[in-house]
Formats: sequence, C-alpha cells, structure tokens
Amino acid sequence: MFSEQSRLLILIFICALLWSLESFIPLNRYANERLRSSLPNIGLTVALVLTNLLLSFASARVASLAHDNQFGLLFLFELAPWIVLIVGIAALDLFAYLAHMLLHKSWLGWQFHRVHHSDGDVNVTTAFRQHPGETVWRMFWQVLAVVVFGLPLSVVAVYLTISALNAQLEHANIKVNETLDRWLRLVVVTPNMHKVHHSREQHQTDTNYSNIFSVWDRMFRTYTATVDFQTLRYGLDGFDKQQTLPALLKLPFLVKAKL
Repeated sequence: MFSEQSRLLILIFICALLWSLESFIPLNRYANERLRSSLPNIGLTVALVLTNLLLSFASARVASLAHDNQFGLLFLFELAPWIVLIVGIAALDLFAYLAHMLLHKSWLGWQFHRVHHSDGDVNVTTAFRQHPGETVWRMFWQVLAVVVFGLPLSVVAVYLTISALNAQLEHANIKVNETLDRWLRLVVVTPNMHKVHHSREQHQTDTNYSNIFSVWDRMFRTYTATVDFQTLRYGLDGFDKQQTLPALLKLPFLVKAKL
C-alpha cells in the first residue's frame, strides 16, 4: 500500500512543514542555534532509516510466512479487510506501548532509550532521535505482533506511516490550543500529552508511553493528564554535555544508568 520510498517522502515533507511551523508558533523559544543543535538528531535519523531498511526484510518475511501458513489470531475468523486493518493497527500500537514501557522499566532498555530522552530541546527532529539498538528492540515487538495476530504486511506499512507522522507531531515544538489538545487526547496521543513524557522528573517520564492511541495509558494506569509548561524541563540530568553524535552512539555502553 505504501512503498518505502513513498513513506520516506511523506515523512520528509511533514518534517519540513513542522520544522517551519516551529519557527512561527514555537512552544518554547530556542536557546541555541537551532540547526546546529539538531545535527546529532539528524545523524541518528539517518541511522534509524538505514537500520529499518536492513531489518525490514524480517517483517516482510514473517508476514509472508504467517499468511502462507494461515498462522495468527486473525486467521481464526472470517474478517472483512477493513476490520483486519483496524484490529491490526490497534494490535501493533499495543505492542509498541509494551515495548516502550519496557524500555523504561528494564536496565538494558533504558541504557539505549536514554539517548532519546537526553535531548534538552524537544522538537520535530527528536521524533527519530533513536539509537540503533532501540530500533532493533522495537522491531522485535513489531514482528512479535505480526506473528501473534497474523498481520499482513500492508497493515504494518499503514501503521508505521501513521506512527511516524504522529511521532513528528507529538514531538514538534509548536504551541497547541489546550482545549483542542484535551479533546484529542481522549483518543490519540497529542503534543501536550507526550511532552510530559520528556520531563526530567522521573515520576512524569514514567507516564504517557502510548504511541498513537492514548487508551493504553488509561488502561494500564500510566496516564498523566496535566502539564505545566512553565516548570517543565526536558532532558536527563548528567547528560547535557553528551550531545554529539559519537557521544550519543556510545551512551548505551556507559555503565551509569538511572531507572
């Protein structure tokens, strides 16, 4: 349904659009030169794209095997394609929630995930600030969802496109109407909802893990509703100076880690 090339072009276009909006309606004013401070994130984005391309054969192969062998929960029922699409997107999103939560709750997961959370200026480029090791972990959970539910590759492609678009939006440094944001977060993860997750305060960081649908945080009682942007500070204590691309790639292999 979406080729890798078309998905990449869509993401680049939306990223450029949100980058422009961050200049006109910023949530926070940038303290440093914007492009220069975003260069490590851009480098990690390239690494993310390359890692996904290298691992994409795994999802394709598993989806093909599941389809050929009629393996997975969805094959137990005669379902219309649109129902398969909805159930598949929900299933992938649930597994993404679990993968994200475990990145915070496990020592090894946090070693890699803190690369994402150490960004002191959360913006659209932060969406893809991800260590290759974390990419492998998230891909594992994606493949697991494909196996358990027997999801076709077309559903995975739709989900990944929506997920990536929403990731850019929820990280974007743009001011959002509070009333609109409050209503939208009844269903989906919004920019204001996700910004709490990037707080330096651990009791806030360990909430709002959801990827697309906010229901998972409500269901598993990890939801934080309020955010005070006057006091909210992004980043991780002790890692403000380790913001070059080489330092971020080495970060997971440093012993010091706080859950």
